Amino acid sequence: MRLKNPLKPFGVILLAATAIALPAPASASSGDVGPAIIGGQLVSSAPWAAAVYRNGSFTCSGTIIAPEWVLTAKHCVGSGLTVRVGHVMRAQGTLATVRQYHNSSADQSLLRLSTPVQTSAYSKLADANPAIGTTNQIYGWGYTSRNGPVSPQLKVADVRMTSICRDYYGGQALCTSRITGNAWSGDSGGPQMIDGVQVGVASTADGSSTQQYSSVAATRSWIRQTAGV
Repeated sequence: MRLKNPLKPFGVILLAATAIALPAPASASSGDVGPAIIGGQLVSSAPWAAAVYRNGSFTCSGTIIAPEWVLTAKHCVGSGLTVRVGHVMRAQGTLATVRQYHNSSADQSLLRLSTPVQTSAYSKLADANPAIGTTNQIYGWGYTSRNGPVSPQLKVADVRMTSICRDYYGGQALCTSRITGNAWSGDSGGPQMIDGVQVGVASTADGSSTQQYSSVAATRSWIRQTAGV
């Protein structure tokens, strides 16, 4: 049973199996002011960062893992996808069109770009889940409060690994609790990292203290087979 809200992409309404209220939809024009992730702090450099757009509107966060491949959440994808890569200001990254996407059985999707994007660092992917009790970092351009707005600049917050759980599609996920901040709408698809290595992809959250990130280690063989990295 899905007990948490999906980290809803902007302009796309997703309903969980249980009747849980979702935050009001927003768009990239709904007040791009202030610092995303609720709490946390601003990021000054993130060459691996990827902002995902649908039909020109910001919808989700993500990471570039190779010149032609971006990793994000499955519940983010659809027609009219583009990305901006390599900049903490989501509207200033290198623009690339998505020519196709490949979905895993979990809440993860690999976006194949029409042209390669060169950046100084691609996201490194984990082969194992972080240990229970470790402090991890989550990144995203999502809501800065329960009702928005979204952030123009990437944010980061510390969270504590609490257990192995399930993502929105029933895949293996990393459950974490808030230390300095928490994920919310617009952070979907963004990374959870430990020691600079990506361990998760943002899937669901309660918007106040806990979040579930789809496990990268659990889909690692699928990522290698699909993207070759």
